[in-house]
Amino acid sequence: MKQAIYQQFTSFKQQGRKSFAVLIDPDKADNKQIDQLVQLGQEAKVDYFFVGGSLVISDTLDASIQQIKACCDIPVVLFPGSPSQVSKYADALLYLSLISGRNPELLIGQHVLSAPTVKRSGLEIISTGYMVVDGGAPTTVSYISNAAPLPSDKADIATCTAMAGEMLGMKLIYMDAGSGAKQPISTEMIEKVSSNISIPLIVGGGITAPEKAYMNCKAGADVIVVGNAIEKDVQLIKEISAAVHANANIKV
Repeated sequence: MKQAIYQQFTSFKQQGRKSFAVLIDPDKADNKQIDQLVQLGQEAKVDYFFVGGSLVISDTLDASIQQIKACCDIPVVLFPGSPSQVSKYADALLYLSLISGRNPELLIGQHVLSAPTVKRSGLEIISTGYMVVDGGAPTTVSYISNAAPLPSDKADIATCTAMAGEMLGMKLIYMDAGSGAKQPISTEMIEKVSSNISIPLIVGGGITAPEKAYMNCKAGADVIVVGNAIEKDVQLIKEISAAVHANANIKV
């Protein structure tokens, strides 16, 4: 089984190197916008393109990924919102289990249904403990999952959830405040979670400024994911990428 992307995640963590992923939702980005994102991503030395969305109602997933791959060598990682969001053209797939919720369908049920398709895809599969944190506004993820997010001020609950995910065999922990969050995940929560797990920590949702990205990395995030803010201002790619990469070798 391929492990190139996961080995990169863990190698970067061991080196103290922080990574920046630009999230592209195929429902929101047309061909022209994707070309612009890829060009800016190359110039800014973006580490990954995450592709996916809570719905993805358009039939452009494969085409979007192929367009990205045709223009650059930046790895494309699927961040699926449903079992249908699988494309053989990507480099890896985050196999998300919603460990912050109590909906069995998104803990294991949908995975059972999607397993044959995912297996046949030939993708590198990275088991990921997905934790939705309250960002101060209702999110599509919470609505679709029928699961309440973790309280934003309960770092202990988030920490124990992440620890449980790691001990259950998850290879990554992904904390997400959701697209368009009014408040991003606190640095206090990130620091507490990061200091209690040994696997890479991905953080996204509500990150709208390079200063916030920098502080999240300093608190212990290994990968910063930004999507919604870049949809509104693509030039943020360069600023946030610079802030993330300025955190090299920072130790909490």
